[in-house]
Formats: sequence, structure tokens, C-alpha cells
Amino acid sequence: MGSENQTMATDFIFVGFSSLAELQKLLFGVFLLLYLLTLSMNTAIMTVIRVERSLHTPMYFFLCVLSFSETCYTLVIVPKMLVDLVAERKAISFLGCAVQMYFFLLLGCSHSFLLAAMGYDRCVAVCRPLAYSSIMTRRLCAQLVAASALSGLLVAQLVTPLVFCSPFQASRQLEHFFCDISPVLRVAFRQSDAGEAVIVALGVFALMVPLTLLLASYLFILADVLRIPSAAGRHKAFSTCSAHLAVVLVHYACASLIYLRPGSSSWSGQDALISVTYTILTPLLNPMIYTLRNKDVKAALRKAIRKTQISAECFPGKRSR
Repeated sequence: MGSENQTMATDFIFVGFSSLAELQKLLFGVFLLLYLLTLSMNTAIMTVIRVERSLHTPMYFFLCVLSFSETCYTLVIVPKMLVDLVAERKAISFLGCAVQMYFFLLLGCSHSFLLAAMGYDRCVAVCRPLAYSSIMTRRLCAQLVAASALSGLLVAQLVTPLVFCSPFQASRQLEHFFCDISPVLRVAFRQSDAGEAVIVALGVFALMVPLTLLLASYLFILADVLRIPSAAGRHKAFSTCSAHLAVVLVHYACASLIYLRPGSSSWSGQDALISVTYTILTPLLNPMIYTLRNKDVKAALRKAIRKTQISAECFPGKRSR
């Protein structure tokens, strides 16, 4: 009994949805549906890109990696959140919280740098179309993805130990539904000045460096597009990066609502819903944007669906077995 009480005392308790207690069963159903849609759409995009040879290009390679990253990102947060919505005790162990934050930082930071790499790809496609194939080689694409992953690994490897090295308050109630940096730091005793400075510096690195790279890419794209004399030519050039630009805007708009708002000492149901939007809806919107705004992806999806229908019609007996 004493061992069990000690274990429970070291757990963190999520209270992010406490102000929406009467809606938690409904939220469970809605979030579960959105989560399944997110998994199915990202899986469909990865499968189609893998199977369809016409999509074996750098842009779709990055899109496939982005879908894989977002699938892993949701796996880190959403299943635990769904369980907590129907559980009486919404707790996570000290080690579980540290592991969740580690992978959240790893995947979230990698995602931002991957969007910057995709921006560079679109910049080369618009500004250097004749040299695109020679510049965006398989080796360079793999290096860009590896650099994105290493950036996320660096942030996660440095920030997570700094956050969890401090002693924590007895209550350990996190005003959130997962182990994000800010709610965990609120229940910790004061960090050292050096530790706080490192966390802030790494946060700026994770958010501002990829944003700066994206802005630079799109400034080059804009300057090149404006030099095209015809309106049809400008529209065609800009349409090649419209889906990526929409994904970037969704990503940074949601991130700004959460991380760039004025500080508040209280957590509300509105805060929880905004965070859920970033956690669930963004990974769902991204494949939808690329599917709706990209003719190649839509054509490949239709082709895959037709193949499935033809296979089902030609071999009806397989399903019955």
C-alpha cells in the first residue's frame, strides 16, 4: 500500500478538461472520429505516394515524410487524451510525462523544420525549374529530412532534462491534457536562470529559425513570380506552392494561438479546445489541403480507389472467405 501511495504521489494529474466535465463523453466521440480520420487520411496519402510511380518526386517524398511525422505526433498525444476523457483518474507517471514531452518536442520541432525544407523545395521548383532535378536529388532530400529530425532531436534532448531536473510541487496538477512545457513548469519549483535561458533560446530556435527560412524561400518565390509578364504564368507558378503555403499558414496560425498569446494564470475550456485544434485538427487539415488542392494526388487517389473497386468486383469470393 505504501509503495502504491508513493507511486501515485509522483504522478501528474491532467485537469485540462475539468471545466468541460459535462461534455467529456461527447468530446470523446468527436475526438475519436477526428483521430481515426487523421490516421486514415495520412495513411492513404503515404500509401498512394509509395505505390504511384508518378508521385516519386521530391515534393511528394517530403509530403510522405510529413504525413508519417504527423501520424507519429498524434500517436504521442491523442490516445492518452482519449483514455483520460473517459477515465476517473486522469494521471500520467513521472517517466511517462517525460517520455511524452520528449517525443512531442522531437516531432513538433522536426515538423517545423520539415516545412522549411518543403519551402526550399518549392523555391527551387519556381525559381530554378530547369535545374530542379539536378538540385533536388535523392541525397539532398534525405539530408534535409535528416537535418529536420536532428533539429528536433537536439531540442528534445536538451529541453526535456532541463524541465524535469527540478523538484515539483506536491499537487502536480497540469492545466493541460498532455505534458507540454508550460504546464509542467508551472508545477515545478523555480528553475535556475541558466536553465530558463536555455529553454527560451531553444524555443526561439525551434519556432523562429524555420519561420525565417520559410519567409526567405517565399520572398525569393514572390520576387521570381512578379517578374513573369503574363497573369496566367504567374498563377501557374504560384499554384505549385499554394498547398504548402496553406499548410504553413495553418501550422503557424494554430501555434501562435497557443504559444504566442499573452500569459494567463488560469486555464479555461477555450484554451483546451484551441490546443486540441492544434493537436488533432492540424494533422487532419494538412492531408486534406494537399488532397483538395493538388491534381496529382487527387488523380492518384481516384486511380487507387478504382483499382480497389475493380479488384473487389473481379474477386468477390475473397471477401466472403
